[in-house]
Amino acid sequence: MSEYLLEMRGIIKAFSGVKALDGIDLQVHAGECIGLCGENGAGKSTLMKVLSAVYPHGDWEGQIFWQGKELKAKTIRETEEAGIVIIHQELMLVPHLSVTENIFLGNEITTVGGIMNYEAMHQRAQELMIELKMPDINVALPVSNYGGGHQQLIEIAKALNKKAKLLILDEPTSSLTRSETRILLDIMKDLKRKGVACVMISHKLDEIAEVCDTISVIRDGRHIGTRPMGELSVDQIITMMVGREIKNLFPREAHPIGEVIFEARNITCYDVDNPQRKRVDDVSFELRKGEILGVAGLVGAGRTELAMAIFGCYPGRYEGSVYLEGRQVHIRSPRQAVQAGVCLVPEDRKRHGIVPLLGVGYNITLSVQEKFSHFGVVDQSEEMQTIQRMIDSMHIKTATPVLPIKGLSGGNQQKAVVAKMLLPKPRVLILDEPTRGVDVGAKYEIYKLMFDLVKQGVSIIMISSELPEVLGISDRVLVIGEGQLRGNFINEGLTQEQVMAAAIGQAEALAA
Repeated sequence: MSEYLLEMRGIIKAFSGVKALDGIDLQVHAGECIGLCGENGAGKSTLMKVLSAVYPHGDWEGQIFWQGKELKAKTIRETEEAGIVIIHQELMLVPHLSVTENIFLGNEITTVGGIMNYEAMHQRAQELMIELKMPDINVALPVSNYGGGHQQLIEIAKALNKKAKLLILDEPTSSLTRSETRILLDIMKDLKRKGVACVMISHKLDEIAEVCDTISVIRDGRHIGTRPMGELSVDQIITMMVGREIKNLFPREAHPIGEVIFEARNITCYDVDNPQRKRVDDVSFELRKGEILGVAGLVGAGRTELAMAIFGCYPGRYEGSVYLEGRQVHIRSPRQAVQAGVCLVPEDRKRHGIVPLLGVGYNITLSVQEKFSHFGVVDQSEEMQTIQRMIDSMHIKTATPVLPIKGLSGGNQQKAVVAKMLLPKPRVLILDEPTRGVDVGAKYEIYKLMFDLVKQGVSIIMISSELPEVLGISDRVLVIGEGQLRGNFINEGLTQEQVMAAAIGQAEALAA
């Protein structure tokens, strides 16, 4: 009998002749948590898709051994029946089905005659909720009644119901609040104690350090090394991932800040489902030329709604006015915003940033299509030159510019969305969670790009849930709480505690 629960040997996977995985090895013991680290596009998610048979046996080279026997799974159902369950970054829940129905989807308990036994399923679902410390969840209600954090835990309940022996979590905390993340990490520790093995893919290395026993690093499809977490620091993991030492993750650079270039006055957004409730409540602020303005606050505070209103794409009723260089500009659509010189990189790139089946290059040039059209004919040569220039300058990893963008890693998709919003040459660039789901190397590149832009006179509004990022990059910080402006701080000696106190309304914010 093998000492390993799982062993992957020499895994090779190619797309269009380009090797995404080039001889990867991975070993996992029962009850062990492996942190799988690497830059965006390194091959982490591809390796896990090989393991879970998203890419079936025969579609890749190498061997997988599960509990000492070779596994040649052709379908996801086969790997799940073996006890290998993957929870993808994009949750695979059906919003309008109940919690119970989602947990048992495809594995329903039936009576003699094939009728679904809801009583037995509800009882088992409730037991799982108690096990996952969510006893107040009503398992008969639709999943859509619950937030992202609860939905992530419902996905884990679904996996445990399939009697998972190995749980694969791909960026499990990317859309969770701090408290929800704390619950998830505690649950992972409980699962380890019960003998469930985990493979965790995450760019949040502090979380990896807390729950993982072993770190395995992949770079450019190759296995760089596997070491016990106790022998590594976070800085050493970063060096293994990117192949170079990054001494300062936030490369803050001196840059001139000019006069006020942009003003938002009395922005108010009303809730889409409850028009009596204000998601943004009479928020006004100024932005100076060449300034990086950080926007902090708790999840649900109204930061994204504020950005969408400024960009003309908030789906509900909103009001207020915006001024560029002292003149009022009327923005009621993204097209009008772009034409005015205001561009937005949205929080949810999957829904609002990309056209999944369209090529990488054509996603990049969507914002400036008219530039390549001459008398109704698109100059494809000129467009392709622009695409290649942006791919090279943004270091976007893609086999070809015409590859559908959904085939790229999340970080490379994010770089393409940023490239799209840079092409119109904005005077004001709004970045909503610009580094969510992005590895440390790509984060560093995005930060460097931001400082290059402000040196050229571009003004940036950066919304982020990561306070170290806000404090490491911003010249000034706005704090939003419950839709209201609760702080406007010059970022000199500003602390996370001061920002959080303002966000929850426990401190008087000092006007800058």
